[in-house]
Amino acid sequence: MTHEEHHAAKTLGIGKAIAVLTSGGDAQGMNAAVRAVVRVGIFTGARVFFVHEGYQGLVDGGDHIREATWESVSMMLQLGGTVIGSARCKDFREREGRLRAAYNLVKRGITNLCVIGGDGSLTGADTFRSEWSDLLSDLQKAGKITDEEATKSSYLNIVGLVGSIDNDFCGTDMTIGTDSALHRIIEIVDAITTTAQRYLALVTSLSCGADWVFIPECPPDDDWEEHLCRRLSETRTRGSRLNIIIVAEGAIDKNGKPITSEDIKNVRMNEARLVVKRLGYDTRVTVLGHVQRGGTPSAFDRILGSRMGVEAVMALLEGTPDTPACVVSLSGNQAVRLPLMECVQVTKDVTKAMDDKKFDEAMKLRGRSFMNNWEVYKLLAHVRPPVSKSGSHTVAVMNVGAPAAGMNAAVRSTVRIGLIQGNRVLVVHDGFEGLAKGQIEEAGWSYVGGWTGQGGSKLGTKRTLPKKSFEQISANITKFNIQGLVIIGGFEAYTGGLELMEGRKQFDELCIPFVVIPATVSNNVPGSDFSIGADTALNTICTTCDRIKQSAAGTKRRVFIIETMGGYCGYLATMAGLAAGADAAYIFEEPFTIRDLQANVEHLVQKMKTTVKRGLVLRNEKCNENYTTDFIFNLYSEEGKGIFDSRKNVLGHMQQGGSPTPFDRNFATKMGAKAMNWMSGKIKESYRNGRIFANTPDSGCVLGMRKRALLFQPVTELKDQTDFEHRIPKEQWWLKLRPILKILAKYEIDLDTSDHAHLEHISRKRSGEAGV
Repeated sequence: MTHEEHHAAKTLGIGKAIAVLTSGGDAQGMNAAVRAVVRVGIFTGARVFFVHEGYQGLVDGGDHIREATWESVSMMLQLGGTVIGSARCKDFREREGRLRAAYNLVKRGITNLCVIGGDGSLTGADTFRSEWSDLLSDLQKAGKITDEEATKSSYLNIVGLVGSIDNDFCGTDMTIGTDSALHRIIEIVDAITTTAQRYLALVTSLSCGADWVFIPECPPDDDWEEHLCRRLSETRTRGSRLNIIIVAEGAIDKNGKPITSEDIKNVRMNEARLVVKRLGYDTRVTVLGHVQRGGTPSAFDRILGSRMGVEAVMALLEGTPDTPACVVSLSGNQAVRLPLMECVQVTKDVTKAMDDKKFDEAMKLRGRSFMNNWEVYKLLAHVRPPVSKSGSHTVAVMNVGAPAAGMNAAVRSTVRIGLIQGNRVLVVHDGFEGLAKGQIEEAGWSYVGGWTGQGGSKLGTKRTLPKKSFEQISANITKFNIQGLVIIGGFEAYTGGLELMEGRKQFDELCIPFVVIPATVSNNVPGSDFSIGADTALNTICTTCDRIKQSAAGTKRRVFIIETMGGYCGYLATMAGLAAGADAAYIFEEPFTIRDLQANVEHLVQKMKTTVKRGLVLRNEKCNENYTTDFIFNLYSEEGKGIFDSRKNVLGHMQQGGSPTPFDRNFATKMGAKAMNWMSGKIKESYRNGRIFANTPDSGCVLGMRKRALLFQPVTELKDQTDFEHRIPKEQWWLKLRPILKILAKYEIDLDTSDHAHLEHISRKRSGEAGV
């Protein structure tokens, strides 16, 4: 980035004013977005205003519209809901109300509005924008604003961020608040179990292995009561004592009649007495309601809110009279800008399709991510595994490396999809070591029952690599007739894959297709933006940082130095730093010197002279062999004398987390299903003269999430992209987020604006493959 570009980012907002408001139902992560809009806005030289109580505050003006300062958004990241308040507003729906709102903005010179809310709130914003010039001329005629004021405020820029726990807005994979709501639901579903919102219902069912889910977009067949009873009886005979049925708010049958949790519990058409009456099962109903909105935001929502907030400021400040109002949203792992009204239109089309009972169309309009979830759910919950194994293949599943939350969910979906396809599925205990020792057994459907919510690795996992045991491994591949291998694990799973490719030259038995599914808290497997388990680790670190910061509430000024895991990979330290509001995050990928450490200490000294009383510094375990956690702690303690005191914390293995988060469960379930589908195709492709022979590069792959798509990449092609000494990919997408971390911590740094999202159209996005 040139010096000019950097300068442009620092001066982009000079002379401009931005107002930020939250509207509609509150959603977790809204505060992270507000905080980012305020701090990045101030960073660019703009003035930023809070609008309290949503559109009502915009209409009422006065004290509801207040200028924000850097400090006014500190300590709000971990708070649930929205700090600046949100209200339903009738006045804004009338032109008279919008006229008052326009007057309040013009008088303060605000021509940029960031609206964080659901589709209703965003539609309102668009109406406001389209009427803007008429509203101004009315205010001029009435003598309420001067000609000069009207000229200065001649156009209004609007950017929307979708904050809604329902994830029902078309054009974004995840809305701010959805992930946190899933956290709440899954905590409860894990503890007991039943209702939620549509998307929430769907992902919850994937994340906790539900037996049946009722969602409005896809009503069940007319004889669903019979089918449900038969299904529950079958699972009981297979030894399952617990059945989970999830009913989305708004669930209906094919005729549009509502289906409620009480219906399922009690009586249904023709006195068909369902679960309780027919099967005599003990049934409990739990309606979640507003619990879904409660609690602190998840790490995912804080990072999403922060990223979207930065993007919103850039979109506003780059806006011209000709750019349409846009929504900043997430597609896979990429920020995109989409025209607001296109998104609103598609969202309305979904509702209309459902009202017209065109359910297939509604499903398609929901987008790829929703469709993928539905397809996987249907496979895992509704298909009966075939009894005969005629013409089947034998696939083995194993875990390699350190345990990571979500590994068990990936094994479960791999095993079950394999069984559904009529394959024989084997599980290998203790990684490559177990493969060499023959610790292998066949897995049936119920073998993996209840695995989704369990942390760690039920199969057992080791870091051992295969090379030194090729002979025993080859013998066992033959003995158990293994025709394909699914390896779920971290960096060792990837390097083990490379060794298997190498070993094919000597051992024909190793010429079988294999796929590596990345699962490690370090998120350091080449070929994937995310690894299963990293989200759970991030949430654990985040919660711990919150608690540590809170422990000092009410005491004098204090700085906490926290050491995170991750080997040489700085992902956890960086992302946890973003999510927990750290002042600095030291990582190996961004070398630092004693001068940098000094500058950081000095920065904190200055900060502590304001109303801010808390400092948070994260250090990745292997960021520098000489500047250890103790060294940094001692340095901060010495330099902070009389201004702040320091505390240190090494988080250790608790970061691997207990029960996996919804993101990790859902991601693992989809990765397992996708890997097994690929495997079946590859085995068929490699069938030669009555045996499997696979020795092409594309028969040994890593399945990874790259920007927006799940891709299979040959392990041999990923070699050049790997720093083997430090066990990390040479290029890592999240490094681009580090400047945001620094800006939010009030550093004067370069902000590279070259990688910002560009405006796209929703139809184009539909045809691309959406992510998780």
